Amino acid sequence: MSNFWTRAITGAVFVALMIAAIVVSPYTFMLLFMTVNLLSIIEFYRLFIKNDLTPRIFSGIVLSAILYATSALVASGTFDSKVLLLNIPMIFLIFIFELFLKSEKPFENIAYTLLGVIYLTLPLALFNSLAFLPGENSVYHSGVIIGYFLILWASDTGAYLAGMTFGKHKLFERHSPKKTWEGSIGGCLSALLLGYISSLFYTQLSLPQWLMVSLIIVVTGTFGDLIESMLKRSLKIKDSGSILPGHGGILDRFDGLFISIPFVFSYLVLIGKI
Repeated sequence: MSNFWTRAITGAVFVALMIAAIVVSPYTFMLLFMTVNLLSIIEFYRLFIKNDLTPRIFSGIVLSAILYATSALVASGTFDSKVLLLNIPMIFLIFIFELFLKSEKPFENIAYTLLGVIYLTLPLALFNSLAFLPGENSVYHSGVIIGYFLILWASDTGAYLAGMTFGKHKLFERHSPKKTWEGSIGGCLSALLLGYISSLFYTQLSLPQWLMVSLIIVVTGTFGDLIESMLKRSLKIKDSGSILPGHGGILDRFDGLFISIPFVFSYLVLIGKI
């Protein structure tokens, strides 16, 4: 089977499963992103271990799971926000555990362990707030999440097609030689179109709010892609993993999401939606 068809089939199944999990119920949504969270952080740690670094996988996974789970329970209104306090001692237990492990570079181990949680888990924890919009009595709004992904995917697809057709001027050649300004403009226009369409169906956000969210996703999602390229270049690898045939790893598929979420979250807090 050619690489094109491998990518196409994998992409179609991937998108269908994601949309189904988001739409069916808040529980399948939380299960989906807990899975994404754990797979991504395991993949992240393995990349560094292959390069003779030693993030503490078990400690990082435990902290990651607790942070995501507690944020989901608070966002859904199941528990009071005090349950988030569990994460504070968990962070510092990683420092304490390192005392009992023989390592010549203990603080590098701690740093890479916490880096994975900050880079990957924290954004996904914040994503729960977008799904439940506490400002609206913690009701689950699958449409907000669907709209978010439609914009993100439209941005990626529009950038790819415009870049292939019109791309001449390099955007950030040092980290991603194939990205162009023309592609970025195409991605921006595609995202704004999907932002407009999302506003027609998912009215939890107004048209101006959807358009602003679209602009934030385009800009910060592009930086997310570049940051992941910077990570892979620093580790001298092509793909972060091989879990998705033809598409690479989890980090390759969600790089724009990890960086865009904190900015969209902050915007929605500022306008009083969260």
